[in-house]
Amino acid sequence: MAALTHESLVEYLLEEAFEVAETIETAGGDAELKAELGDVLLQVVLHARLAQERGAFDLDDVARGLTAKMVRRNPHVFRRDGSLQESFPATVEEIVRTWDAVKRSERLVPAGPEANGALGGVPAALPALARAQKLQDRAERAGFPPSTGPVGIAVPPSEEQLGDLLFAMAAAARARGLDAERALRGANRRFQDGQHPPRSP
Repeated sequence: MAALTHESLVEYLLEEAFEVAETIETAGGDAELKAELGDVLLQVVLHARLAQERGAFDLDDVARGLTAKMVRRNPHVFRRDGSLQESFPATVEEIVRTWDAVKRSERLVPAGPEANGALGGVPAALPALARAQKLQDRAERAGFPPSTGPVGIAVPPSEEQLGDLLFAMAAAARARGLDAERALRGANRRFQDGQHPPRSP
């Protein structure tokens, strides 16, 4: 384990997580999914072991922390002692409001400039497109008007057509020497800095 570090393992953790997503999205089957989930779990075990070796925490601490978080963030499901509630909220909206309120209360000590406000807590390391949707979802749930983007852009009726459009946009960016991922990261920053929605071209 001496040659391994949390930093050196990050790329493998991300790779294994994307392999799980690919298995699910391509209907890889239960056997393949089980194997890929095992690979993700191995990464968790490795990170916990590294932390244990320096006396920070171990795998049991990770599991206890997860259990406490699930109970804390889901009061519509669990009582404070971890037992199940006798009844559940009638609407998804109520569940989402409770979840958001608990998460806001957990961010009392900011982890950085992006930890504050309604848009805080969306990982900066997410791919730009996934992060854009997370930021927009957070903003809408916080009461900002939905972001529709520049006038005249029609949303395709299916994920397949949307994928083709995004692929074509990436190709157009490449042909012009533009970095599509970096461009969207910039739009995300402008959005998070208070420009709702980002400036239209």
